[in-house]
Amino acid sequence: MKTQERQAFSRPVAFVIFALATLAAVRPLRRGVIVVLSGFLVVLVWFFLIPPSNDRDWQNDVAVLARAHIDGDLVTIENLRNNEYRSETAFTPRYETRTYDLKALRSLDLYLVYWGSPLIAHTILSFVFDGGRYLAVSIETRKNGDEAYSAVRGFFRQYELFFVVADERDVVRLRTNYRGEDVYLYRLDVSPANARLLLLNYVRAINRLRDQPEWYNALTENCTTAIKRIAGPHQPRSWWSWKLFLNGRLDELAYDIGAIDHSMAFSELKAKSYVNPRAKAADADPQFSARIREGLPRMSP
Repeated sequence: MKTQERQAFSRPVAFVIFALATLAAVRPLRRGVIVVLSGFLVVLVWFFLIPPSNDRDWQNDVAVLARAHIDGDLVTIENLRNNEYRSETAFTPRYETRTYDLKALRSLDLYLVYWGSPLIAHTILSFVFDGGRYLAVSIETRKNGDEAYSAVRGFFRQYELFFVVADERDVVRLRTNYRGEDVYLYRLDVSPANARLLLLNYVRAINRLRDQPEWYNALTENCTTAIKRIAGPHQPRSWWSWKLFLNGRLDELAYDIGAIDHSMAFSELKAKSYVNPRAKAADADPQFSARIREGLPRMSP
């Protein structure tokens, strides 16, 4: 067990030992219960007062915050990630500056990434521009030191919130070609106007994190619920459902509300939306994004 994991595990264990010892030693029992509840309240207040930070020894893949500038219809992204991978953990960090024209934004795509339980997935949104240009945004945990992601720790202010703004050859290929995760891609039924409003909301959230870091929360502020919050009122459909929280079923929800292709049965759509074979064949090809979309439902060149 790593150092930080041991520390995170030892704190609740220490409190349980304290509570049991107090209940055994303090009489009457009612007084012991009051002492334990008072101690728990103090710990709870302390816990919610812990501030998030941008000043930690971050892991290389989340070390650099993106920044966005808006000039009329032009959005310029600084520190767009486009790492050169040799394996999942061995890579050369590479950051670029790219400018996108909001008038050229045509559609919005949804990636669902599975690494274990079919009930849980990671979501990535990708903004599709004229000229075969794509801008992927993945909302993730910002880990430091030797931290590894833990779903349990994700509920308890252990990770800061982080926006990976990236080329799809980075954030998608990392998952298909190096991590061996299962990735599905869907074209969302979103108008260009609403896609632009969503991108602008993303830009504001990305910039705000530079000055006001936030905690990631596996339930209320994760890769899916954060999208729902950021999208705000610019949604033609209601996405409220238990499937937002067991988001491995998010594509089923999207199908049910007509947000993705509805011309075939859902099982057929999901089978046709699996991109891993295409991603492995495309690998580092500059046309990676176009190649993984070839033949997918509702995808146009």
